[in-house]
Amino acid sequence: MTAYRLFGAETSPYSVKVRSFLRYKGVEFEWIGRSKATEEAFQAEARVPTVPLLLSPSRPPNQDSTSIITTLEADHAEPSAVPDDAACAALALLLEDYADEWLNKLMFFNRWGQKPDREQAGDRTMAQLLDGDLPRAKKKTRDQIVKRMRERLPLVGIEKKNEKVLKPSFERFFTLLNAHLEQSLFLFGGRPSAADFAMAGQVAQLLMDPTPAEWLRSRAPFVVAWSEFMEAPKAGGPFKPLAELEETLAPLFTEEVALTYMPWARANMDATERGDERVGLQIDGVAYEQITQHYAARAYKSVVKAVDKAKDAEGLDAFLDKVGAKPHLG
Repeated sequence: MTAYRLFGAETSPYSVKVRSFLRYKGVEFEWIGRSKATEEAFQAEARVPTVPLLLSPSRPPNQDSTSIITTLEADHAEPSAVPDDAACAALALLLEDYADEWLNKLMFFNRWGQKPDREQAGDRTMAQLLDGDLPRAKKKTRDQIVKRMRERLPLVGIEKKNEKVLKPSFERFFTLLNAHLEQSLFLFGGRPSAADFAMAGQVAQLLMDPTPAEWLRSRAPFVVAWSEFMEAPKAGGPFKPLAELEETLAPLFTEEVALTYMPWARANMDATERGDERVGLQIDGVAYEQITQHYAARAYKSVVKAVDKAKDAEGLDAFLDKVGAKPHLG
């Protein structure tokens, strides 16, 4: 038996995120697809009903992908996934959280919010859960899965009235990311950061679904190539300093990250601290409202603290001011 065991699912962006990170670190592990055959073993160790679940030789079971990556980085320092430039390291935390919390909304919207994507996603989920042993009433089972997932959409902000924010956000983000990756092997230079793993996990899902996959393959080829390489990435060189990345990294923040995710994350954090059940704000001049997300609030609060701790890093304050991020961090 290997030292690490990872329960996950191909349909889980966070499972793919952790699996790719383990591969990058060169850590031997056993991948255990969650299904009816492995459910008893999963339940014996899990605290919450979601994957990933990483069982480690010297740490307690962990189901938080960000925490998993942080502890793996501490236990296996090389090859490093933390940019040498302290400013870039702070920005990587923001981009990782963007992927986990905002890009995940865009993935959910594309997968479960429209046809034919939701039917195909339902078929994949059914095959995974049942180990390919499909029932005779396949359509009925598939439709039950789709119904259950669609009922969860409002929990992550996927409501009809929010489409005017989410659709442009998807196209804008991947257009900007494609331009950046045309110039850089990874987000911060020659090797991947935690942000790369988080984003690639979400993109891997989008490439399974026909509608976003067609868009990405036709309009964001560098994103697609990067995502495929991120399945088992290897360092291709050193990290770059912020000054060498700023030309294409700054627009990613100015026109998307600091325009959508950061205002929402800040408003959601504040609403959660007030005890509000819903959070509403204007995003790029368009009304956006959803149920407050408590985990996302805690995650963003920790990112804000980490960025503040790095405030004296060369170039960070000027970059955050330039891209319009500072109001959402103070």
